[in-house]
Amino acid sequence: MVDSSQFSNDQDFAEKIQEILNHLPDIDLDEDSSRTIDHEVRSALAQLTGGLSPVQLTTAYIDWLAHLAMSPGKRDSLRKSLQLKLMELSALATTHIALKDEAPALALNDKAFAGEHWQKPPFNYMARGYLAVREWVNEASQNVPGTDKRQADLVTFINTQIMEALSPANFAITNPAVIATTREEKGQNLLRGLQLFRRDLERGTLKNPLPDMGDFKPGVNLAITPGKVIYQNDLIELIQYTPKTPLVSREPVLFVPAWVMKYYIMDLSPHNSMVSYLLEQGKTVFMISWKNPREEDREITLDDYIDQGFMAAIQAVKTIVPNTPINTVGYCIGGTLLAMGAATLAREDDDIINSITMFAAQVDFTESGEIQQLLNASQLSFLESSMWSDGYLPSQTMGASFRSLRPRDQVWNPYIDRYYLGNETPPSDLMAWNADGTRMPYQMHSRYLRELYMENRLAECKFEVNGKPISLLDIRAPIFLVGTTSDHIAPWTSVFKMNRLTHAETTFLLTSGGHNAGIICGPVHPRRHYQVATRHPGDKYMDPKTWAQTQPLQQGSWWPAWVAWLNERCTTQVKPPRTGAASKGYKVLRDAPGEYILG
Repeated sequence: MVDSSQFSNDQDFAEKIQEILNHLPDIDLDEDSSRTIDHEVRSALAQLTGGLSPVQLTTAYIDWLAHLAMSPGKRDSLRKSLQLKLMELSALATTHIALKDEAPALALNDKAFAGEHWQKPPFNYMARGYLAVREWVNEASQNVPGTDKRQADLVTFINTQIMEALSPANFAITNPAVIATTREEKGQNLLRGLQLFRRDLERGTLKNPLPDMGDFKPGVNLAITPGKVIYQNDLIELIQYTPKTPLVSREPVLFVPAWVMKYYIMDLSPHNSMVSYLLEQGKTVFMISWKNPREEDREITLDDYIDQGFMAAIQAVKTIVPNTPINTVGYCIGGTLLAMGAATLAREDDDIINSITMFAAQVDFTESGEIQQLLNASQLSFLESSMWSDGYLPSQTMGASFRSLRPRDQVWNPYIDRYYLGNETPPSDLMAWNADGTRMPYQMHSRYLRELYMENRLAECKFEVNGKPISLLDIRAPIFLVGTTSDHIAPWTSVFKMNRLTHAETTFLLTSGGHNAGIICGPVHPRRHYQVATRHPGDKYMDPKTWAQTQPLQQGSWWPAWVAWLNERCTTQVKPPRTGAASKGYKVLRDAPGEYILG
């Protein structure tokens, strides 16, 4: 087997591939051996291309350039556009030079150049010239007759990465803020930046210059809400939290977090812990804590996540709180898993679920955001081979993919701030959680991407659980959906699609913020606002654009509105249930936050 991590400057990649190919005639390959060879070659190639498929990239650019070559009208339009942009830039510069001190400030409609230093020449002209070229390059890759939209989107994505890297803001000698700071601090900022660069180089974190966990640590100052682990298998620990009120709602709450993130995003510092807030509102709360998989977990499947994860937790909760329906909550792909589990239970006529809440979770992946630009059959084969080599997808790979969707905010601005300006931003609790990544097991993640993102089987009633298809149309429990306005991982319009995929009463809430900050905003947040409305069975469908235009805006955090919705679906107040059920196999194993969270 070829270890794809072994390639370095002193070992030529081409020779290694040739060595593999030279031995092929001497080997009587069965199907498994052939597949192994294919995985080895693709995995090795992925090491050189940053995980991107060279076939996908080549095909996309050939498709674009070939159709552009056959479109003289488009080429002429691009020529005129470039001429016009250059003329406008020249005219503006000439006018500004002529007016000299009387010239007005030249505002730039781009937040990368929002500082006052960028409003004056020559930096303003640099920025304007760059923006004009960037806009023209974007025009060149769009609306070329005959070009496949997915291919054009990929070309635009790669061109955007290149143009963002070439921004004058990224270079010390063309960034006026860096020049001014260096002059003011007599170069001390560059010395601090060099020290940070050396430290990050030693730690191997140059590719992600965002703050690390700092002094934050789960069980110390994160995930400290009191509770007990009352169940454990090879995939999950189940936490039952200590009640905070003498009486609680009869119906418990079970959280199904995403396994791409550690559960304690919902139990950060006490002031913005969703778990703590629900306990204060008189709820009995259970939490799934997923195991962080390693190479030996490569064969864990998506069915395992449903059976050993969701179903095992449901069985534990209904044993500890018997004869009581359960309010379920899923976050991101944990919400997708919750929808799968709820549809599976509905298929079997099991009505244990009292309500379903889904935070930034998708079930229809036809418009699943910018990440779609990186997914097709070729790219998935390369990703599968990379995962096959290690048995899992490293957290760094997934993090890099998401950062590439916002290169200015997630890559270049942090580089400038850290290495040019010498600023070391202390991490917040949310930043610390974000630095605590998880891995994806090979079999599960491969099926997840192929059958959901690429084939959209869940929305089309073709996704199978334990060999039988499930349908979201079978779900009858009321649903509460939360989308966030700035989410580029699960766009709110994609989350909204659940409205047309179920007959259940569905409440949709749209809040300001991003995929994480919009959800974990605390119970009081003066800078947040939201819209909310309920679609009852039989109501006419409303498209997301019309919905957003017609629903009134409400100020503040959306958490109280959600708790009010939960309260309407709770029947009575009772004494808190016992912790665990030792006689039935659910004994107290250890204190929260448990062991899996530390893996």
